[in-house]
Amino acid sequence: MPDASPALRDLEARYQRVAQLYQVSQILHSTLEPQEALRLIVRETVRLVGASSGSVVLVNPTTGFLEIQAAHGLPPHALQLRLRVGEGLTGWVARHGRPARVGDVARDSRYIRVHPEVRSELAVPLEVGGEVRGVLNVDAHRLDAFSPDDQTLLEEVAVQAARVIHHTWLYEQLRLKARLFEGLVSVGQSINSTVNLDDALQTITREAAQLMSAKLCALLLLDEGREWLDLRASYGAGEAYLRKPRLAVADSLLGTVVRRRKPLQLENVQTSNRYQHVDIARREGLVSLLSVPLLFRGEALGTLNVYSATPHSFSNEEIAILSALADLSAIAIEKARLYERVVDLEELLRQNEKLSALGLLAAEIAHEIRNPLTVMKLLYHSLDLQFPAGDPRARDTAVISEKMDHLNRIVGQVLDLARHNEPKRAVVDVNPLVADLALLTRHKLRQQGVTLVQRLASDLPPLSADATQLEQVFLNLALNAAEAMPQGGLLEIATRAVRLPRARPQPTHVAVSFRDTGTGMSPEQRRRAFGSLLSSGKTGGTGLGLRLVARVIEAHHGKVKIASRRGEGTTITLLLPV
Repeated sequence: MPDASPALRDLEARYQRVAQLYQVSQILHSTLEPQEALRLIVRETVRLVGASSGSVVLVNPTTGFLEIQAAHGLPPHALQLRLRVGEGLTGWVARHGRPARVGDVARDSRYIRVHPEVRSELAVPLEVGGEVRGVLNVDAHRLDAFSPDDQTLLEEVAVQAARVIHHTWLYEQLRLKARLFEGLVSVGQSINSTVNLDDALQTITREAAQLMSAKLCALLLLDEGREWLDLRASYGAGEAYLRKPRLAVADSLLGTVVRRRKPLQLENVQTSNRYQHVDIARREGLVSLLSVPLLFRGEALGTLNVYSATPHSFSNEEIAILSALADLSAIAIEKARLYERVVDLEELLRQNEKLSALGLLAAEIAHEIRNPLTVMKLLYHSLDLQFPAGDPRARDTAVISEKMDHLNRIVGQVLDLARHNEPKRAVVDVNPLVADLALLTRHKLRQQGVTLVQRLASDLPPLSADATQLEQVFLNLALNAAEAMPQGGLLEIATRAVRLPRARPQPTHVAVSFRDTGTGMSPEQRRRAFGSLLSSGKTGGTGLGLRLVARVIEAHHGKVKIASRRGEGTTITLLLPV
């Protein structure tokens, strides 16, 4: 049977190829570790076709470049090679999705030399889910080293390799999910075990950085006006990042996360024109960013941000995990804030108990003084002391009458304070009251070396208010500002019309702000500024001034806002409803 020999040889070759493929398939499916699987793919491919070297090149989803993920027989410097899709033989295969078999690489213009002894190359695409995700390469030191059968064999190996790569990727994703969810449970327990706000914020950033394997984690919270994002806690941050200025919600990248209440990621903050502090990112070695909003009852409190040290494309699972962590963090933040409010309320209740006793005592003392004072006034008037115009005693009797009236007014004021006197409302124009401060405080400001500047809006709507009480409030704030500038400075008083909410067509409030360039206040002083009549930040003071300011403004259904930093002065803003 002369014709049986070629057929038999062909059958034996096919059997041998199937046996080889089966053996390779068994080896390739022996591990679920991604890197180990890639190493086995290269090693077995080189052995199978008798090549000198080989590599698995995959598309980096973050950068889009082709990068060598595993190699066998290549020099170390070749492992750093990065190609664009379409560049070199490997890039050509990745772009067109077709094999390339080159018998003499020196004659092929597509070839990029990575090893001086390479003479021929065979490259086939790696397809995952119908999409080319990489290239399997083999090289040889001899010309025409690879036959059409080798190409067929390598294509079949590539099909097996692509499946292995796909399965290891799926396994790695599942393992990552499991690790992230385990970490999330642990993080949730850690976050909710603390009730102090600052401790909670530090715990959040530390746990988030470790959970996401991040180089840096930063937590930014909105200020009271919801116009600025302030850095409140960080983990892994250097001095440059810590000194970064606050971000405006209206025009910053992280501000969009707050406005849209959706996660945002950036591949490289060092090269992006959307990131505001590129120089700081370069100094700190920050590359990829993932920012998620801190949401509580649908309202954004701030952002939780993680940065990687290398280019990284955050997966849907990572985004979901960090978002879940942010939700837990928002609850922890609100819980810590609520706890602080409870502590403050307890302290306020204790102070109010003291104030109630003091109020009763003040009223009792005032009554005890008023009774003999009334008798004194009656007796004085019954004496009907009349002296000639030139007699010095005439002036003395007038002074006595004036001082008794003065004492009577003081007693009346103490009784009004004890009764928590309600404002006597009338139509009031705020600007004249503010303008009068220049006259009332001129001596004090001159002594302190303080310059007064008034910026009064001309379109202020009138208020229904007690002009006398407002005048007292303005005077207290002006004098407090002067005392905060012992070495002199600038006091700016401004008025303006405000629309709250902003969508309303007509002004709803009048804002009166007092800004000084004094010593400023610590966070603790700001928190307690209006909290108690008995607490004071001033040596020898009683603390009555600012508390009375708060009581008067509250009685007018207004609000008091304070913004201050140590060494940068203080701004106190009064919001009075129209």
